[in-house]
Amino acid sequence: MPAYTLRLDADTSPSEPDGITPFWWPSGPGGSFVSTLGPCLGALGPVPEPNIELVRLAALVYAADRTTPRRAARSNWTQRTFELDVPVYAPARWDVLRERFEALLGFLSGDRWSIRFHRADPPQETVRATPYPGVRRVVLLSGGADSAIGALLSRHDLGPDGHLLLSHVGATALAPIQRDIARLIDGPPQYHQALRFSRRSHQPTGAKLRNEYSTRTRSLLFLALGLAAAAVEKVPLWIPENGFASLNVPLTADQRGALSTRTTHPLFLQTLAAIARDAGAHAVIHNPFATHTKGEMFTQAAELVGPAPAAELLSRTHSCAHTGHRSHRIPVRTHCGVCFGCLLRRASFRAAGLDDSTDYLHARHDENLKTYLDGKSVEPSLRTFLARGLRPADITTLNLPSDYPTRQAYELCRRGIAELELLYP
Repeated sequence: MPAYTLRLDADTSPSEPDGITPFWWPSGPGGSFVSTLGPCLGALGPVPEPNIELVRLAALVYAADRTTPRRAARSNWTQRTFELDVPVYAPARWDVLRERFEALLGFLSGDRWSIRFHRADPPQETVRATPYPGVRRVVLLSGGADSAIGALLSRHDLGPDGHLLLSHVGATALAPIQRDIARLIDGPPQYHQALRFSRRSHQPTGAKLRNEYSTRTRSLLFLALGLAAAAVEKVPLWIPENGFASLNVPLTADQRGALSTRTTHPLFLQTLAAIARDAGAHAVIHNPFATHTKGEMFTQAAELVGPAPAAELLSRTHSCAHTGHRSHRIPVRTHCGVCFGCLLRRASFRAAGLDDSTDYLHARHDENLKTYLDGKSVEPSLRTFLARGLRPADITTLNLPSDYPTRQAYELCRRGIAELELLYP
C-alpha cells in the first residue's frame, strides 16, 4: 500500500519508517515541488490556519496521486489504496472529519484513502500584507473556455478591480494561455495571479519519482488554493464550469474510467465546502454555470461582448485532455479534436453560431497522425451513445445531491446532448 507524508523543511537526513515516502515542502529553496508558495502560503497574504491546512492536505493528495501509477491504461478502471500523514496546526479539528474527507477523495479519484493528521510547528515564512485589498470575488482561471467565460461574466459584473483571477500553473505550457485570456478580456487590466505548484521529477535526495498522468485530484489542489486566496478577504470563490459536464454523464467508455473527472460535480463541491467549513476554513464555493450547457455559455459570452470578440477569446482557450502531441513535435496547446473535451468544445461553437478558429489535429490530413488520433478518439463511443439516446435511468447514476431535482438534471443533460448531436448532422 503506498504511504506518503509531507515534511515542512528541507532536511532530508531524518529517515521515515520503511514503506513511507516523504515529500518535502520547505519555505525556502529545495524540496519536492516547484512552487511560488511556501507551506504557510505567505505569498497569498494572511491566510487562516484551516485554509493553510486544507492546501497542505490537497498538496499531499496531489503528490501521492501523481506518483502512484495505475495498473491499466485508457478507460480501464484501477483502484489504488493510499495512506497519507498530513502536517497541520491542530489535528483535532481534522480528526473528526477524517472519514468524510476519505470518502470525498474516493468519490473524486475512485481510490481508497486513509488519512492521519499530525501536529507540526509552522516554519518561518514571510507573510505578505493583503495583496489584493478590496476584491469581492476570486475566479479560478484554468485556461479553458468555461473559466474564460466565468472571468468575462465576473468582469462585467464587478468591474476590473472587483475580482482576482487565480490560475494554477502545473503544466507550464498552459501559463501563456492563462495570461493571454486575462489580457484578452475587454477593458483595463485586471488582477491575475498565477500560482506555480507542481511535483518535481526527482526528490531532493536524487531519487527519481514515478509518474501517473490521470491525476484526477489536481482539481482539489486548485480549489484549495482558490479558497486560500478568497479567505484573505472572506469573499466567494467562483469555479466556472458548464453544468452538463459537471454532472459527469458517462457518455463514452473513457468517461467511466480513470480519464473521468468529478472536479465540479455538485455533490463534490457541496461536500468539500461542508467539510472545510466544519474545520473552520473559509469555504464559499459557487459554480455560476451549474444550470447551463457549454453552448449556452458560449452564447452568453457572445451576448456580453459580441460574436466576433467572443469567438476570438474562446478560440484562444484550451480544452484538450491530451498532452502527448510533443512526441509528434506539435505544441501541447494544439487540440486533438477527438477527445471528449474537444468534441464538447466543437459542438458548443456550433450551438452558439460562433466561428471556431481553434487548431485541431483531426482537421489535418496527415497519415502520420492518424494512428495517434485513433488512440485518443472517443467519437465511436459518443456516436453509439447518441444513437441510443438519453434514458431516465442514466440520471440515477449521477450521484446527485439530495437537493438537486432529477428532472432538472435530465433536462440539462438533454440540452447538452442535443448540442453534441450538432457534430453529426
